[in-house]
Amino acid sequence: MSHVFPRHTKSRLPTVASGKGVYLTDTDGKQYFDGSGGAAVSCLGHGDPDVTKAIKDQLDEIAFAHTSFMTSKPAEDLADALIELAPTGIERVYFVSGGSEAIEAAMKLARQYFWEKGETSRRHFIARKQSYHGNTLAALAAGGNAWRREPFSPLMIETHHISPCYEYRGRQVDETAEAYGLRVANELESQIEQLGAETVIAFLAEPVVGATAGAVPSVPGYFKQVREICDRNGILLILDEVMCGMGRTGTMFACEQDGIAPDIITIAKGLGAGYQPIGATLCSAEIYRTIENGSGFFQHGHTYVGHPTACAASLAVVQKLNREKLVERCAVMGDKLQDALQSAFGQHAFVGDIRGRGLFRGIEFVADRESKQPFDPKIGIAKKMKAIAFEAGLICYPMSGTIDGVRGDHILLAPPFIIEDAHIDEIVGKLSSTFDKVLPA
Repeated sequence: MSHVFPRHTKSRLPTVASGKGVYLTDTDGKQYFDGSGGAAVSCLGHGDPDVTKAIKDQLDEIAFAHTSFMTSKPAEDLADALIELAPTGIERVYFVSGGSEAIEAAMKLARQYFWEKGETSRRHFIARKQSYHGNTLAALAAGGNAWRREPFSPLMIETHHISPCYEYRGRQVDETAEAYGLRVANELESQIEQLGAETVIAFLAEPVVGATAGAVPSVPGYFKQVREICDRNGILLILDEVMCGMGRTGTMFACEQDGIAPDIITIAKGLGAGYQPIGATLCSAEIYRTIENGSGFFQHGHTYVGHPTACAASLAVVQKLNREKLVERCAVMGDKLQDALQSAFGQHAFVGDIRGRGLFRGIEFVADRESKQPFDPKIGIAKKMKAIAFEAGLICYPMSGTIDGVRGDHILLAPPFIIEDAHIDEIVGKLSSTFDKVLPA
């Protein structure tokens, strides 16, 4: 009998034995193609010798030192590497151990920034429906995933949510993509006016929405309008790139493709590529200087902030992404994957939308293509997709409640950046057999 508290007490999972490249192997010898990189984590695949060596070398030097006493060379070097790649104006990095911690740090940093300025009445965060920002209480409150929020709603801070930029579901027939983007972006202005700009801290959003909605990118011009609204009202823009960042969408930071820079940006997942738990909150020089010239102390912290071994692993990941031009490869292979998915399933009777950027792709299922009517939630299409694909040796990331937290099903694909053309064929082939078994004839 296992004494592990699993994610789901009624699931019986195989035990992983090894991983190499794009494959995982269980203790029975069965091989699985890691088509979702876990949860968009394993950008380098499994068993990368360079990252493994970096970890071993760091352990020979020093595994851990608490950052209230000492900094470390891996942390300093990694921060330098990230700032060199970061959007304009971003100058400081605060390391944590994962995405939820990065969001918590971002929210507290944003609040303290205004507190240091004497603007203590600012207390509101605005985010979007059908978003996901993490599972700790403040991150969960910021997120718009209704299903995840419901059991814990009495415990969460008050947040406010506007419509997502979800073109497939939200754009009207007679509306251009640009006009749609402006319309939903302007909901932010309305929400700020309703709350009072002097009470709002920040707007928080994913440049490409991840698991909750299934790799949904914004339309052109949306985030530029959002940036202008934030600037006009004196509030911060926080971008959550925990899932979509670190090259996953074909540029190192997803917001590069939207032509904007945030005040705070969060990263994780691909930052460590799964080799060590790590995340980071990056902020502008203005935010850092305000705290530096004020109290000097960010009233936050965790035991494993700036963990030397985790930073050493992450530095090796970032260096490899740059040295081997894997982010550029992600963009190229992402286009190939999109073309292959579109060719195979673009006209499928029960596939409504195939979307995303880079190697971050979502497939949304519908009961009727014309009306975009979703399947009855009781059928559990996404859950069945995961199970049948897994049986076929393909790991994909499923989610239900795509539309509103209850209705809608999709799967997310986020394979390692090292995939070859033959791997795309494998993904499509295994998805095809899965669709045949799960979707109505």
